[in-house]
Amino acid sequence: MLKSDPITDGAPILSLDVINRGHSRELHVSAARTEDLSDFTGDIHGSGSELILVGKLNSHNASAVRKHLTWLNPKPIGLAISAGVGDRLGLATSGHARAFSKYGQGVVPVFAQQSAREMHRLYRTAQEVMDDATFGLVESSWRGRIGSDADHLKTIEDIDSCLSAGFTMFTLDPGDSVAIVPANFNGKLDHLPWEELEDSETSMIRRYIGKVFALKESSISLTDEDVRRAAFKYSAAVALVVSMYRHLMLKATYEVEVEIAIDETSEVTTLGEHIFIATELIRLGVSWVSFAPRYIDGFEKAIEFKGNIEHLAVNLKGHFAIAQAFGPYKLSIHTGSDKFGIYSMAYEVCNGLLHLKTSGTSYLEALSVCARFEPELFRKIYQISCDSYAKSRASYQVSADLNSAPQVASLHDDDLQELLNAEGTRQILHVGYGEALALRDSTGDFGLRNALKFALIQHKQDYDQTIELHIGRHLSLLRKST
Repeated sequence: MLKSDPITDGAPILSLDVINRGHSRELHVSAARTEDLSDFTGDIHGSGSELILVGKLNSHNASAVRKHLTWLNPKPIGLAISAGVGDRLGLATSGHARAFSKYGQGVVPVFAQQSAREMHRLYRTAQEVMDDATFGLVESSWRGRIGSDADHLKTIEDIDSCLSAGFTMFTLDPGDSVAIVPANFNGKLDHLPWEELEDSETSMIRRYIGKVFALKESSISLTDEDVRRAAFKYSAAVALVVSMYRHLMLKATYEVEVEIAIDETSEVTTLGEHIFIATELIRLGVSWVSFAPRYIDGFEKAIEFKGNIEHLAVNLKGHFAIAQAFGPYKLSIHTGSDKFGIYSMAYEVCNGLLHLKTSGTSYLEALSVCARFEPELFRKIYQISCDSYAKSRASYQVSADLNSAPQVASLHDDDLQELLNAEGTRQILHVGYGEALALRDSTGDFGLRNALKFALIQHKQDYDQTIELHIGRHLSLLRKST
């Protein structure tokens, strides 16, 4: 139960709470006078000095909550170490908050975090993502600093909707504009958007040739070929980021911050390419707090890092040196969930200038609870995830072999949990969320999604504890080794 600070000369709201009825959740707001409840909608009960408004968890009431509990309005985080915990169902925030309270001391939480891709696939609005996080924080009595992340935005329209919802970090993703350098590349750059880049081929080449970029413990020089290949690969992406950034800064009516993400591309980002991108964005007036390159191979969804950790440490060290020289700004690790072997190393290499993103792992923990208490519902979700895997895997870094996935009809209820522990089926379930949760029934409703949410509300304590322990395992490693 949260008590608000007085915001007027009159009596303040006495308390706010989200109550779980076992089949639904509702907002309870307590005040001494009817007029103190005027910002909220709902039915008012009681008399005398304590009135209780019982309201729905809707956008109007979420806005009123943030008005009275001002610390639930997200703020820019800057260079503080931070971690984002996405929530595909809108019910995980209370468990996330418990994890940060117990295991995440010193790590700034980003509770409202969802990519434009996930919002579109799930037919969720940016406002719904923000409001669900707000109610989860009320439910957990959270009173700390928070950020929010409008993740992997690719269009101006996505920026506008997330601005309207009050997001504070905007992760700009120009990955679709990153070009593949052909094997027979001849160095020609005539096709590049020179007007948008406010540049020319001659001035671009001149800017790099003969220049030594001094880093903390080393230096890097780019050859003519290096520059031309980087320009061919990333110039259109740079132009898109500049366009999106300028729109954001023009439209924002409150303080925002930016992350640049090029991690969802087919090729590793070289150190020279990182220098090229940073140089061009700075030249064009872009400022950012975190950067997500495509690191060396080994990052896949929902499972441990599969590459060589020593090689990753070298790769991170090189990118971090560039981030220090051109910023400073943080390195951001996407596809970051369940990589327990790398967190402490990444903290040490980056000296805490780090942002970690997790998302689908909280959905998998929801499925874990579902498998325990509603096995038939879990079986349906698993089968749909398998059936859609060939399509849904296209957007993600995964390597699961569908042919090796067990047939769910052959499994006993007690064996379903193992599907969430095995790498292959874990990945299949992770990327299958879009087909399973967006499937409409004969009435037009999201039948499976509603059934899963109902099951989680019925077993909310189990879900919160499961999330707390799993996300807590991430957070406990995301700190300086002792």
